[in-house]
Amino acid sequence: MTKLLQTEVEKRRIFGIISHPDAGKTTLTEKFLLHGGAIREAGSVKARKNSKFAKSDWMEIEKQRGISVTSSVMQFEYDKKIVSIMDTPGHSDFGEDTYRILTAVDSAIMVIDAAKGIESQTKKLFQVCRMRGIPIFTFINKMDRQARDPLELMEELEEVLGIPSVAVTWPAGSGQQFEGVYDRVNEKFHCFKNDRLTIDLGEEGLANDQLASTINNEMYDTLVDEVDLLDGAGNEYNEELIAKGELTPVFFGSALVDFGITPLLEHYLNLSPSPTPRESNKGQIEPAQDFFSGFVFKIQANMNPNHRDRIAFVRICTGKFDRGMEVVLTRTGKKMKLSQSTQFMADERETVNEAFAGDVIGLYDSGNYQIGDTITNGDPSLQYEALPTFAPELFLKVFTKNALKSKQFQKGVEQLAQEGAIQVYKTEYNEIILGAIGQLQFEVFEHRLKGEYGVDILKDAANFQVAKWVKVTEISEVKKLTDSRTVLVYDRWENPVLLFANDFVYERFVQKNDGVITLVDSPQLLKD
Repeated sequence: MTKLLQTEVEKRRIFGIISHPDAGKTTLTEKFLLHGGAIREAGSVKARKNSKFAKSDWMEIEKQRGISVTSSVMQFEYDKKIVSIMDTPGHSDFGEDTYRILTAVDSAIMVIDAAKGIESQTKKLFQVCRMRGIPIFTFINKMDRQARDPLELMEELEEVLGIPSVAVTWPAGSGQQFEGVYDRVNEKFHCFKNDRLTIDLGEEGLANDQLASTINNEMYDTLVDEVDLLDGAGNEYNEELIAKGELTPVFFGSALVDFGITPLLEHYLNLSPSPTPRESNKGQIEPAQDFFSGFVFKIQANMNPNHRDRIAFVRICTGKFDRGMEVVLTRTGKKMKLSQSTQFMADERETVNEAFAGDVIGLYDSGNYQIGDTITNGDPSLQYEALPTFAPELFLKVFTKNALKSKQFQKGVEQLAQEGAIQVYKTEYNEIILGAIGQLQFEVFEHRLKGEYGVDILKDAANFQVAKWVKVTEISEVKKLTDSRTVLVYDRWENPVLLFANDFVYERFVQKNDGVITLVDSPQLLKD
């Protein structure tokens, strides 16, 4: 059994795609799916006129706005490897969802706009990947448009992100003068023009006569000079450093016109790690174990609005999943039978009977699961490391416009809160206050509440900027310390939370009540 597991684990690859909005992340995802035979035609994010939308952007609001606001999970097979892609929201307002996704992957592909270089959201997401020590592959996109100098972009990678880089493919020109990319490892030149011809350069390398006579003379001379410079002064290609996340391999191309994607995908599958050990309260857990285990990293309500369903996304960490198996939800000790299980192509799904470490499966959820839960048929005390929760910075009071729809309102608020995309607090008078990282989260919440639950809401400003969780046993003592600029509320786990008007009010509160109560930045820290 262990040998079978090891073979299956080694076939798996699971990665997230990260970028600043509009760098081409979702378009790249589409092209991967196209190459893997998972879809027949790639949908461009902006192709609204003919109703052809990106497969990974399945929510109605995503189709309307041409943005990704929720993470998607998609699986396909390529070159005898089973690949799972996590397409994450690029918008910074949905950073928390993205951070959680990045805890479930073993590597990441970072997409950079060739004209704009490294942007703010890319920096943040890169730091999360770097902190986890996962390998990062860099794809410099939109080379078919006018781009910055590729040597400058390589230098920026090292200076701004602080990671050494090595060019695996290198461009000849850009925009109207874009001739193609040179694969420095496999000694091939992929022509952008000339019917996408691939020239096998062999031992001659760039001195190949066919290449010199096929592409523009000026671009050819520039390519030779730049590659000479890379060979002399650039970092050496080192597969061991790439696997450790200490060197990022760089690729050039254009996702929109499907160029440079094949070399990226093939090199990625060759260089990227199969599923890696996971941290837990029992130490590091190796994937090729005889017992099944996994953790819930995402919950999505209403993927099929007709059925009002909830799906818990589980990253399998060890062993083999068999449909109908019995597991323990280690947070509660409750035994559960996993009879309704699916795998995904964005919002489309099919029943899965077996899966292995490195796969992502969806489990039908009637309200048992929470983000971060561990399930296993092994040690019932096993718990994988907690997923991050971030304190919100924006707050909004919401009410149902129609009192007759209060039941639907409460259900919608509860289910959307359980997804983790927005935080929900209740006052002692049962008023609802939403907390978010960015304004767009409120807009998506309102859109989904109306579209999926048929509820219109009224909104009122909640003048708070800081949320802190309270480590106390006597709530009545906390109530005595509140005033008009400091309000006590409860999160969805019934943990007490203090909301402060601003940083100044918070700091004064801490000084005044030093030693009386302890405040922490997230619910996870209440257990410490």
